[in-house]
Amino acid sequence: MTNALTAAAAGFGTGLSLIVAIGAQNAFVLRQGIRREALFAVVAICALSDATLIALGVAGVGAVVVAWPSALTVIALIGGVFLLGYGCLAARRVFRPSASALRVEAGSAGSRRRAVLTCLAMTWLNPHVYLDTVFLLGSVAADRGPLRWTFGLGAVLASLCWFVALGFGARLLSGFLARPSAWRVLDGLIAATMIALGAMLLAGA
Repeated sequence: MTNALTAAAAGFGTGLSLIVAIGAQNAFVLRQGIRREALFAVVAICALSDATLIALGVAGVGAVVVAWPSALTVIALIGGVFLLGYGCLAARRVFRPSASALRVEAGSAGSRRRAVLTCLAMTWLNPHVYLDTVFLLGSVAADRGPLRWTFGLGAVLASLCWFVALGFGARLLSGFLARPSAWRVLDGLIAATMIALGAMLLAGA
């Protein structure tokens, strides 16, 4: 029992250390949390996607993907272009803010669809997600032997806790971010993060 708890705690700590970082996905979840727009769907997509990828890594799929290195290059190219495009849109909002971009109440059905599709793209077109979950967590879990699934469960729990805290905790900032200037700062940070990540992905492809 003690060994199982230790493995789960190690998985939780390892998973949290990889997830809690400035990135496109976290920036997007933060923005959706502040806007209160499609938040349940976005948090669920992020948590379930991480759980799926972590399970694949623990199961050893990482070794299969390593046998085809060009797959990661293709994903890097597609994901880099997507992040650059989204970053440019965020930068455009900094210089040309619109009234709809400053509202924090729930959005329309169309905006929910866009949020879901954007979240899916940011999750599954980001090579770093595969590196962190499938490869890194998968390889560390393999060292746990028969407790590798317990380790993976801890990592999945870390992902769930993080995205719930990030998405729903962002509402505490809604009063401050009701001001247009605050939104412009947030969009500026999001633009800088996504453009930098996109450029790095394309450069390394």
